[in-house]
Amino acid sequence: MTTSAASSEPPRLAIIGAGSMGSGLAALFALRGFPVVLVDPVEGALARADAAIDRQLAALATPEQARAARARLVPATAQAAAAQAELVIEAVPEKLELKRRIFAELDALCPQRTVLATNTSGLSVNAIAVAVSPERRKRFVGAHFFSPADVIPLVEVVRGDSTDEASSGFVMDVLRQAGKRPVLVRRDIPGFIANRIQHALAREAISLLEKGVASAADIDEVVRWSLGIRLALTGPLEQRDLNGIDVHHAIASYLYADLENRTTPAPLMAGMVERGEIGAKAGQGFYPWPAEQRERHLADKSQALTELAAWLQQREAQ
Repeated sequence: MTTSAASSEPPRLAIIGAGSMGSGLAALFALRGFPVVLVDPVEGALARADAAIDRQLAALATPEQARAARARLVPATAQAAAAQAELVIEAVPEKLELKRRIFAELDALCPQRTVLATNTSGLSVNAIAVAVSPERRKRFVGAHFFSPADVIPLVEVVRGDSTDEASSGFVMDVLRQAGKRPVLVRRDIPGFIANRIQHALAREAISLLEKGVASAADIDEVVRWSLGIRLALTGPLEQRDLNGIDVHHAIASYLYADLENRTTPAPLMAGMVERGEIGAKAGQGFYPWPAEQRERHLADKSQALTELAAWLQQREAQ
């Protein structure tokens, strides 16, 4: 089917979409030794990606390593440039019809051995895969990276109803070779794993704010310095084992009934969206975000995440 990621020659990759996610993936894979073609037909997109890749490589690599990575990375405006790739990763905006159109074109362009992967964070892998032939669906997977793609180690590899084990295994091997930590999501469900857990946490936090239980800053402080610091070392199911499942069961027996369980977005959040208070990119969300503070904050967070991820992986390897 495909070249093994464990072979001496890394497989050829194509990244479709040169936005922040696509450029981050291109820089990451090229730095890890993969030949990469970065495809985007939108005027100016590749030039913007080029500048972003320079910044990413400068932060992640020595000048010599950056030059070597650059030599492995080829920009292209035509999707036909992806035809020789053994793995194609789509990283375009979250629009179902756009993704379907791109994959229909890739299905026609690429040999049957090529594995196609969508970086969707919420759309159904099965719903996207209807754009390709039934035979190609065996080699169609979700590969959900987290932003920033060059910093967050985990990738959710999502199997569609037709995905075969060889294809999901191949993608996981490629990701491990790139220094990522892939997990296999065996069923295509809305939100996969991370977004389901993240939204459950955010729903309760927004509800607490809406009810006036505490300020946004204090709610965040509680999560960061109790749950958050522990979750970096212990997942929620392991933590139940450590605390005692009997203890969790006893608390759940009275607490679950009082937890937020609405099935639509909170009125507080809907109102913020209507007013354009949509977060850092707009200058106002739950917190004010002056432009100069926003850029500094994002850079600091990215650096801190890089250091934390490196420390955690080094600790785990000991």
